[in-house]
Amino acid sequence: MSTPVAKNEDLQKDWYIVDLEDKVLGRTATEIAKVLRGKHKAIYTPSVDTGDFVIVLNAEKVRLTGNKLSQKMYHRHSGFTGGLTSISAGKMLEKTPEELIRKAVKGMLPKNKLGRQMFKKLKVYCGADHPHQAQQPKELQV
Repeated sequence: MSTPVAKNEDLQKDWYIVDLEDKVLGRTATEIAKVLRGKHKAIYTPSVDTGDFVIVLNAEKVRLTGNKLSQKMYHRHSGFTGGLTSISAGKMLEKTPEELIRKAVKGMLPKNKLGRQMFKKLKVYCGADHPHQAQQPKELQV
């Protein structure tokens, strides 16, 4: 008996919705990454994108524990000398809360083509409204 390998034509992609109001960022990001990878399914195969789509609502209402709002820093570099730019998690939560969620989830996905493909299935919105009503998303308990 051999282990079954999932194929793209056999997969069913579901849509899930997550409300981040008063949820801790890291704890919910791990659950979202697990669903994007497909690890919650019995047919999970590491080399195939078996994951589902995830819609994240109320990104601006997420919580960070401890002193992370002031001490956690996000860095980027332009490539030029002295081109390092840093921003704290608190300022990022004020300016672009969607990007804060995306960075947390992207860091938990594989760093290859498959991970980039999985990351495209994440949809993050600030408010409680989203344009994906037609997909009839199910509530994901995190």
